[in-house]
Amino acid sequence: MARTLELQFLNEDSKTVTIRLDAPIEPVNAASVSAAMDAVIAQNIFNSTGGDLVGKKGARIVDRSEEPIVLS
Repeated sequence: MARTLELQFLNEDSKTVTIRLDAPIEPVNAASVSAAMDAVIAQNIFNSTGGDLVGKKGARIVDRSEEPIVLS
């Protein structure tokens, strides 16, 4: 099962921008995630079609299972 950390930001247009990180260090530390998100916003590391990232909306761990399909 693959786990992904999703960081959700708001941009200047008040739209949600999600950054996904594969295989996060676990257990996930909420204070560290929040501090990292603050740093992304403060340093203006990413932007989007709706402008710069201006706020935090949330963060979550997503579990995803994969089952390959054998093609003949």
